[in-house]
Amino acid sequence: MVKRIFGTLAFFYAVSSAAMPLNSQYAVVVEDGTEQVLFEKNANVKVPIASLTKLMTAMVILDAKPNMDEIISIEQADFDMLKHSRSHVPLGTSLARREMLQLALMSSDNRAAAALARTYPGGNLKFVHAVRAKMKSLGMSNTVIEEATGLSPNNTSTAADLVKMAVAASRYPEIADITTDSSNLITIKGHRVKFRNTNRLVGSQGWDILLSKTGFTNEAGNCLIMRIKLAGKKATLVLLNAGASSARFVDALKIRRFLTMNTKRQEQVASIAP
Repeated sequence: MVKRIFGTLAFFYAVSSAAMPLNSQYAVVVEDGTEQVLFEKNANVKVPIASLTKLMTAMVILDAKPNMDEIISIEQADFDMLKHSRSHVPLGTSLARREMLQLALMSSDNRAAAALARTYPGGNLKFVHAVRAKMKSLGMSNTVIEEATGLSPNNTSTAADLVKMAVAASRYPEIADITTDSSNLITIKGHRVKFRNTNRLVGSQGWDILLSKTGFTNEAGNCLIMRIKLAGKKATLVLLNAGASSARFVDALKIRRFLTMNTKRQEQVASIAP
């Protein structure tokens, strides 16, 4: 009976994976605790990761235990001279470090992330060294991160490696809280500005999101990391290189349906076990 049950489950996983076409070119879904891979698609291919990088940036900043109330300012050095991406944080903006972290994570602001790395103890060089040490400690052997924002196409990883990063980031209450806020008001040069989460699923009905981060560059495509809770279980999903911004969210919905079906199937199998 045991062998038949395991065989049934294995068949179920295989059929479900084959029957769940995703827009994302690289993907993985891993159950927390058991680390069981529930779904994967090219999960070990190394590709650009865009602003998913900022989860690593946040961890390394918090590991340094800086004064999060210290005021830091946006300087010319924080401007994106590679892709000339837009920012709602103008030159000279002065904010507490914790607010810069909020902008970098929730609204994926590149200038905020650059300012956090620049003001890291010892500057950008020490920041990069700390990132390398952090990746090594997490066993992210297929990941390269050269700068804090993710704008560089040289920031690369695999879906499988990024699960390790997501699980580690979720252990930081600050990161979990910020990335699961749907919006926040921050005072920019005397004006209260509302910043929204770049993940439109945050706060949406039917979603219990424990961690979230989006990313996009032309090289990386549209990317998404989430840790979610569903039917009492937790899972981490990584989606890389979706063709359109909406496509990654459609993929996430497909995965949620898959996990729901998977849970029901497990319950059915368990009910017939001796």
